Amino acid sequence: MAWTRKILRVNLTQGSCVSEALNMEWAAQYLGQRGLASRYLVSEIDPKVDPLSPENKIIYATGPLTGTMASTGGRYSVVTKGPLTGVIACSNSGGFFGAELKFAGWDMIIVEGKAPTPVYLHIENERAELLPADDLWGTTVWSTEATLKKRHQDPLLRVSSIGRAGENQVLFAAIVNDLHRAAGRSGVGAVMGSKNLKAIAVRGTRGVGNIADAKAFMAAATAGKKVLAENAVTGQGLPTYGTQVLMNVINEMGALPTRNHRDVEFEGARKISAEAMHEKRASDGRAHLVTNQACFGCTIACGRISRIDETHFSVETKPEYWGANGGLEYEAAWALGSANGVDDLEALQFANLLCNEDGMDPISFGATVGAVMELYDLGILSKEEIGLEAPFGSAEALCRLAEMTARGEGFGKILGQGSKRVCAKYGKPELSMTVKGQEFPAYDGRALQGMGLAYATSNRGACHLRGYMVSSEVFGIPVKTDPRETAGKPEMLKAFQDATAVVDSSGLCVFTTFAWTMNDIQPQIQAACEGEWSQESLLQMGERIWNLERDFNLAAGITGKDDTLPPRLLNEPCKTGGSKGMVAEIGKMLPEYYSLRGWTPDGVPTAATRSRLGL
Repeated sequence: MAWTRKILRVNLTQGSCVSEALNMEWAAQYLGQRGLASRYLVSEIDPKVDPLSPENKIIYATGPLTGTMASTGGRYSVVTKGPLTGVIACSNSGGFFGAELKFAGWDMIIVEGKAPTPVYLHIENERAELLPADDLWGTTVWSTEATLKKRHQDPLLRVSSIGRAGENQVLFAAIVNDLHRAAGRSGVGAVMGSKNLKAIAVRGTRGVGNIADAKAFMAAATAGKKVLAENAVTGQGLPTYGTQVLMNVINEMGALPTRNHRDVEFEGARKISAEAMHEKRASDGRAHLVTNQACFGCTIACGRISRIDETHFSVETKPEYWGANGGLEYEAAWALGSANGVDDLEALQFANLLCNEDGMDPISFGATVGAVMELYDLGILSKEEIGLEAPFGSAEALCRLAEMTARGEGFGKILGQGSKRVCAKYGKPELSMTVKGQEFPAYDGRALQGMGLAYATSNRGACHLRGYMVSSEVFGIPVKTDPRETAGKPEMLKAFQDATAVVDSSGLCVFTTFAWTMNDIQPQIQAACEGEWSQESLLQMGERIWNLERDFNLAAGITGKDDTLPPRLLNEPCKTGGSKGMVAEIGKMLPEYYSLRGWTPDGVPTAATRSRLGL
């Protein structure tokens, strides 16, 4: 069965925690996690609801493979209407919290209403209660986790919480679990903060004992682990260098967005790369990188544990940051570094620690700083308005702005609204590098045409993980495509998007797909879950999820006109590198993409498509 068949419904307004049966008809159509939680959300809220109002809901969801022996089977998702974008938000996180929730006997938590005063949710197996969190309000994620473990006298308690960013309604606030793992994008932390919910603390001791065919599942999971171990990316590259392995690769391709996408090559990329993290510092003879780290059940272990230089200006009087802590991932290193022209590795690590500690998405934060630095460069923003000098390349400005935003101080309150609102406020909306209000990740859509289309069509705003065309355009997985060409990209992107929706709904990590195909994933789902789960039915399920999300966004007021990129990417050619002279050719690809999806020329799913998918 793989599911626990139980949902915990928490009404914060009433202060109630009630168990209810999982809708197994929906589980058969949407599997779990991203798909199933989205199905619940669209059935329970008005798509036009204010994301920060009590009428919005926030759903924590596991997948059927969460907590099992499947490699990377530790994922959970947070689904809500996102305040940064106004569209459906689904943020995925690893660590150990998701598996613990499953061990406690729950597939999902649906949180609704708003508590009159700050609270946290404590779950111990089937027992759930809301407890006062007044003393936790105003504290960081790290402090919250330590306090709750001590309070409940349980070092194995798993905590998912918001920091001050979520409390202060930073629109890109994250929900952080296990200190350094996050449901990071789209502002899910701000929704949690708007409900006066500080944290969810879970302890589960029941395990997962309801696999449909245990012997077949063990065989499929073991075979899957062997494939991961023997693959160059999942068995060697990611364990050794983490996602940061991409920094020099993308830069050398001329696809690394730099200084708010003004450029596509960063002269300082080498200084903030994975290789730099391995080198010993002159100051103390130690490497920045201490070791790698794995989430629950993961055999890849791409996480980083780093030690900041104690003599660096950002921490020389802050010994609390001197020890080993969560290290830089590629997206964070890009957003805090190249996007702002900052090549100081220690400054990037400090800003990243603040994002973890106070619950902020480092991608949106860093990209918004890039927009602010361009506004400063153009003379639109002054030192007096920001409170400091903020030229491109300033490590000092990056670190100070991180502190100001996390704490809600001064200009940090404005920066916390994201680049779309900041740039509109100062009369330069075209300088916001966003789609549907969400900031770009670390790939230029002019240099990688497929990624440009992925950004434009993503249901949660600009996102690399909804259809990771980098796999094909950079790594040649599953086939090598020319990043500069548009032909064939719509078909491949649709396939990636549908397959990713399956992975996101299963409880597995999308990084497995560097090595795994549906030939590896389908047997694990089939053995774990009751019913028939063919590759064809799974991919149709992925397509169903994609169209469900699209329908919600259309009802929320987002149309095909929003499937586009900023003017800079459409009109300003790349200046250097292999992509020199190129712009994003969205207009060439979008009509074919809509047709392949079974949508009208305006981007609306047709009646026939809805009927075929059972929507």
